[in-house]
Amino acid sequence: MTTTAARQAKDPSVGLADDAPDPRRWLALSIIAVAQLMVVLDASIVTIAMPHAQADLGISTANRQWMVTAYTLAFGGLLLLGGRIADYLGRKRAFVWGLFGFALASALGGLAPNAALLFAARALQGAFAALLAPAALSLITVAFTESRERAKAFGVYGAISGGGAAIGLILGGLLTEYASWRWCLLVNVPIALATAFFAVPVVRESRAQGEARYDLPGAVTVTAGLVALVYGFTVAAEDGWSDARTLGLLVGSVVLLAAFVVIESRAVAPLLPLRVAWERNRGGSFLASLLIGAGLFAMFLFLTYYFQQTLGYSALKTGFAFLPFSAGIILSAGTASQLLPRIGPRVLAGVGTTLAAVGMALLLSIEVDSSYVAHVLPSELLISIGMGFSFVPLSNLALVGVAAHDAGVASALVNTTQQIGGSLGTALLNTVYATAIGSYLDGHGHGKAALAQSQIEGYTTAFLWGAILIAVAAVVIFVFIRAGRESAVNVEGAPAHVG
Repeated sequence: MTTTAARQAKDPSVGLADDAPDPRRWLALSIIAVAQLMVVLDASIVTIAMPHAQADLGISTANRQWMVTAYTLAFGGLLLLGGRIADYLGRKRAFVWGLFGFALASALGGLAPNAALLFAARALQGAFAALLAPAALSLITVAFTESRERAKAFGVYGAISGGGAAIGLILGGLLTEYASWRWCLLVNVPIALATAFFAVPVVRESRAQGEARYDLPGAVTVTAGLVALVYGFTVAAEDGWSDARTLGLLVGSVVLLAAFVVIESRAVAPLLPLRVAWERNRGGSFLASLLIGAGLFAMFLFLTYYFQQTLGYSALKTGFAFLPFSAGIILSAGTASQLLPRIGPRVLAGVGTTLAAVGMALLLSIEVDSSYVAHVLPSELLISIGMGFSFVPLSNLALVGVAAHDAGVASALVNTTQQIGGSLGTALLNTVYATAIGSYLDGHGHGKAALAQSQIEGYTTAFLWGAILIAVAAVVIFVFIRAGRESAVNVEGAPAHVG
């Protein structure tokens, strides 16, 4: 038996032409989908556990958001570099090593004895997720070459990704209630290792052609700029917006992000080729996704605290309180896939985002003793339906007309905008929340009733700004996006993402 024949006996994809369909592509899709679900839900799984972890490790109100933002910031900030590494190192190799690294970081976080190590582990999780996620999306694109099959594959991938954030909240509730908040991190270890084990013989390797070049100056400036911006928001919660440290961090972030744009415009092999983001429809979809992510992550965070600290829900009951959101976004994403070729991305995404903004605004009516069915459930349903209608066309537009050598970067940007938006939104609205509480207590004293009502003031102020951010996203969609129905027909499928 020849060497090639022997390798083919173990792996049927060996020796196939680069454009030949992968005979095990559907099995590979199931493996990739499990990994993507883990990555997406890990941005939200700890949300349910946050009150318990905060009390256990003595984390302050101003710093608690780092449990979320350390992950999402590293994830979003390094996704562009992760996409390039996956393109040149090999997408399968990046996928497998990303899974191993994610398992290690999850173990460190689950065993963390203090807040500092927990935050560091969450950032490490995000860094490996940034390697894993674009590799996963590119592997699907390469494995499914026929347009109808690719659309079906992205439909499966999109449904899992679309519901991942809410599924993470439910799973987080189960683990926190019956085990410990630490298992919200430790559960990733066996899942990641098992997925890597099955991926090695099944997933087919692919890589971009040409010399591998990595834009490290671009990666450093964009990540440092985003960290400075989030940290500036965090400092503002404690010291105020006019404090010198706050202003220094915010100004520094602007300088670093401006430097990133300059570097990208001059680099031989830029981390983010500006041509990918500057096209009107793609740029509009990226900006809208960033704004939506900012508002949506805040909804998860503050509703979790409202359920547990104000309404007295257990962690498990809190998780199930988000179940309608999960169902709504999965069902509406499926419907959106059918509607997209008929009505086009602009109308579908614009109407969906408007519905989500209205749903967020309805949360302004919550009180200390509000009914879940009367006040929260309608908001959840409106937001989830709107998000499902929005994510599918926005993700579709993000990949329209992208050259093959930019596929990894474009795929990364689909996730990057949402993760960065979530990081900035969580940090900013947590500061808004803390400021609103302080202002209310200054005017009403610190009695028991005032303390309870101050929480409501904090939540509703955060929800107001979340609604504004999502409403601005709707305006961006209607103003910038001009692609019609033909763009949806020409694109060979696109995924939906959340969280």
